Amino acid sequence: MTELSRIWRETEYRYNLIGYKCKNCNRTYFPPRDICPYCHRESIGKMEKFKLSGNGEITSYSIVHESSSAFKRQVPYVMALIKLNEGPVITAQIVDCDPDNVEIGKKVHMAFRKIREDGTNGIIEYGYKFKLA
Repeated sequence: MTELSRIWRETEYRYNLIGYKCKNCNRTYFPPRDICPYCHRESIGKMEKFKLSGNGEITSYSIVHESSSAFKRQVPYVMALIKLNEGPVITAQIVDCDPDNVEIGKKVHMAFRKIREDGTNGIIEYGYKFKLA
């Protein structure tokens, strides 16, 4: 069990936003893609891993006031569309701030946080969230 959890923690995708960049057209994708939707055949074998900075800006957001008991989140919380500096747009929760301080155009930075736990003694799943920069 100890060896398995060490391998799980040390995987490069665990604490980084790893996307792919097309060496043909220089577009960046997250989550990773095998083939560029713009270059199609010309991108086969030309997609390379690319570590994203985790910096971006809020392009849209919603304040959630009710949540299902399955997620057990404190409400209200903010879900946002974030345009990363490298180009991809992703959906993520904004944490560590008053929802009233969130605005379109504000800069954000990625932060890894606990997503959920499998029971009281189970594996804890972490993932990316964002906080105001």
